[in-house]
Amino acid sequence: MAVKKPKLKVISLGGLHEIGKNMTVFEYDRDIVIVDCGLAFPEDDMLGIDLVIPDITYLKKNQEKIRGIVLTHGHEDHIGALPYVLKELNVPVFGTLLTIGLLENKLKEHGLLDTTTRHVVVPGETIKLGQFRVEFIHTNHSIADAVAMAIHTPVGTVIHTGDFKIDYTPIDGEIIDLHRFAALGEQGVLLLLSDSTNAERRGFTMSEKSVGAVFDRIFEETPKNRIMVATFSSNIHRIQQIINSAYQTKRKVAIIGRSMVNAVKTSMELGYLNVPNNTLIDISEIKNYSDHQLVIITTGSQGETMSALARIASNDHKQVVVKPGDKIIISASSIPGNEKSIMRVINELIKKGADVVYGSMEDVHVSGHAREEELKLMLALTKPKFFMPVHGEYIQLTAHKKLAEQMGIPKTNIFLNSIGDVLELSKKEAKVTGTVPSGQLLVDGLGVGDVGNIVLRDRRHLSEDGLMVVVVAVEEATGEIVSGPDIISRGFVYVRESEDLMEGARKAVEDALLEEGTDGGWNHTKNVIRDALKEYVWQTTKRSPMILPIIMEV
Repeated sequence: MAVKKPKLKVISLGGLHEIGKNMTVFEYDRDIVIVDCGLAFPEDDMLGIDLVIPDITYLKKNQEKIRGIVLTHGHEDHIGALPYVLKELNVPVFGTLLTIGLLENKLKEHGLLDTTTRHVVVPGETIKLGQFRVEFIHTNHSIADAVAMAIHTPVGTVIHTGDFKIDYTPIDGEIIDLHRFAALGEQGVLLLLSDSTNAERRGFTMSEKSVGAVFDRIFEETPKNRIMVATFSSNIHRIQQIINSAYQTKRKVAIIGRSMVNAVKTSMELGYLNVPNNTLIDISEIKNYSDHQLVIITTGSQGETMSALARIASNDHKQVVVKPGDKIIISASSIPGNEKSIMRVINELIKKGADVVYGSMEDVHVSGHAREEELKLMLALTKPKFFMPVHGEYIQLTAHKKLAEQMGIPKTNIFLNSIGDVLELSKKEAKVTGTVPSGQLLVDGLGVGDVGNIVLRDRRHLSEDGLMVVVVAVEEATGEIVSGPDIISRGFVYVRESEDLMEGARKAVEDALLEEGTDGGWNHTKNVIRDALKEYVWQTTKRSPMILPIIMEV
């Protein structure tokens, strides 16, 4: 009797129908390899939540199969969840030098540096993890040291592009390894998973070098005023170009923002950032220089409340105060959902007399993601039998699917999956065969996963309608009401201006308690209080605050 051969399973635990928390699981027989382990930032309705990470229930159940986590690059949406996941799964991590360097900063903060096994790989290297051979291929992105992966499995080769663009004039001179993608395409690619972020945008993404020319011009046109540039701390090539422009115009550079300081320090130590001697100064030294001698590089390009730029805009930064005439460049595109925050910061800066360059005013930002023509080139080079668009909202995944159809891949061979779907592949066929537990874990302070839908629902309720606390003291022996009901309002009405309403509410609760008594137990009494107050408040105000009865025995 023929032994049934195992199939390759490909499972996304994040990064499909969403931006962020990218994580893909490859499983064959008794081996699992995980590509990336990212976080997402909370939606507007996730009140008080700090971060969102993937649900790893499936991985915890199969922990003994995991051979390692391999990383495509060092952005938060690809490595940000690792400190939380590594506390649950102590497995080795593989990545390029800068990626591991940025990860080590996080591990240090979480006290995991000594317990986590880290391996630095170089593009072109292949590592063996169980029955998988993982090959790292150099790509271009908005962070240095990005790689794609060719995962060689017993059923065929799978290519995961990671985040990429095709940049023929990259800052480090290292062009994406198109030759290797073409060679793999000639040998035969079973499945391609490809970045969909810009799939609905036509043409090509501009080269990172084009931003440098714009910086040079703006710096030359601003001979007398101080210049500040806000960008992503991980975009080392962008920071390099700002430093180059500053050096050419004989300006000193100061860095502010914790993540920016860490990223610059790590990149300089590892040789990814070339800073001429005597160019970098501490932020405390800016008072020793004239405005025309200074450039400040800062975090806050997304309008984040606690970022350096937001604090500068609100006059809340200890060392930097906006002056009329300051040239402030926001060198980033807005992440969906952040537009209002960014505009709020820009408005405050302009009110203080700053000259702000942002958005479409100048080409001070280019994307790190491939557009239509580059995505088609990747499909043409790799010639995959099956295709699965990844890394994007549904609109981007669908646009990428249409591109693949235009390139001649049959509809039946394209998989528009959701997180948790199990795609099973043999050498000849592929199909979705089921699902595994998936979703999101919410991180709030030190708590991971202890805030769920019910807690969020309560927070939304409190934020929308406020809270009323009803305190009643009851004689333990007889059940008679000794004092109260006293009603405390928070976020519902201003008590001093609503005395009649509060007195009516107190009377409604008192009448209900006199009618029903307190013999039915505390739960019954609480429900009586809740129902009576809810009915009164709704009839009087058409509002539904959260009602919290407290019964004290005396």
